[in-house]
Amino acid sequence: MQFAQVEPSVRSGRLSVFRTFACLIVFSSFSVASLAAQASDERPVPILTGNAGYFTTVERGQTALVPEVNPVLLVPFGDHWLVEGRAGFEGDFERENGTGPYKGQVDKEIDYLQVDYIANRYVTFTAGRFLTPFGIYNERLYPIWIRSIHEVPLIYPLEGESSDGAMLRGGFPLNSKVSLNYAGFFSTLSTVNKFESDRMAGGRIGLFFPSRRVEVGASWKKELQEDRVNSFGFHFAWQPLSVPLNLRSEYARSDTGSGYWVEAAYRFSQAPFWRPVMRRTEFAARMQQFSLGEAGSSDAGEYGLPRGDVRQPDFGLSFYLKDGLKAQASYSRWLGAHNWNTWTFGIAYRFAIPLGRVGAQ
Repeated sequence: MQFAQVEPSVRSGRLSVFRTFACLIVFSSFSVASLAAQASDERPVPILTGNAGYFTTVERGQTALVPEVNPVLLVPFGDHWLVEGRAGFEGDFERENGTGPYKGQVDKEIDYLQVDYIANRYVTFTAGRFLTPFGIYNERLYPIWIRSIHEVPLIYPLEGESSDGAMLRGGFPLNSKVSLNYAGFFSTLSTVNKFESDRMAGGRIGLFFPSRRVEVGASWKKELQEDRVNSFGFHFAWQPLSVPLNLRSEYARSDTGSGYWVEAAYRFSQAPFWRPVMRRTEFAARMQQFSLGEAGSSDAGEYGLPRGDVRQPDFGLSFYLKDGLKAQASYSRWLGAHNWNTWTFGIAYRFAIPLGRVGAQ
């Protein structure tokens, strides 16, 4: 992984992030202009969407400023083809020697860049770089405007990766009470900068019960290189009909380590007092645990996992200022060989910009 060196000041660091993002917008606009011009009447248009945020994190007495931009570009071709990609620009600025000016680096990533062929309502074929379909957090909950708690789970590195290869996914009803969703993939070995991936295969399967608003599922992947290890995962999600509550959990296990997280997020829309404020407020709580596996602490550090057994409770409070804009505060307590607190405060914004006019000739 390579990093871009920024200027000593935070202002220069911010400019570096947003200049890069601005260049991406300009490039995307020019790239899709001809496509939009060729679109026939009532055809879908390209869209630039994604999220941007600015967070302050205090951990073990050290303050870090973390601006983040994640643009997503969607370019449809006819009724069956879609090209989509997401990039990530995340800064991490801390005071030099604890008292000096803020310095840091900007991490630049390509999360996915893929071509989708929507064959029918039951199956979609994908080729390129895509989010590995293991668990649910990486695909569904990772964007900062969706997360109820800013800190990602401890086991996130076990699933939070991208693959270069091919994927088959879709879903269909088994009967009137349950539907099945599935994803299978093969990834090739790549050492190309920003397109790194391992050679592996796997998939995910889930059962959704619409009357209960419950989903349960399992994931599996196998490394086809080096130690050829297996990884397993299970997930559960529930949204009760009578209560504005999201209950989600995951478990993952590999030779590197294993762990779980259970999270509940409650929206105060039913509160009988301060309704204009409470209906925009959400409180979340999460408990999680991680244990080292047979691979030991050296591999855990390589993958960004804890180097020892850890328990960590997390709490988050979100206030939705408007659609797509929220302020958020989170607190986490690391309970391992050494204990410490992590506080996070910030704001996240989701944007969507059509790059053309619907129905343009």
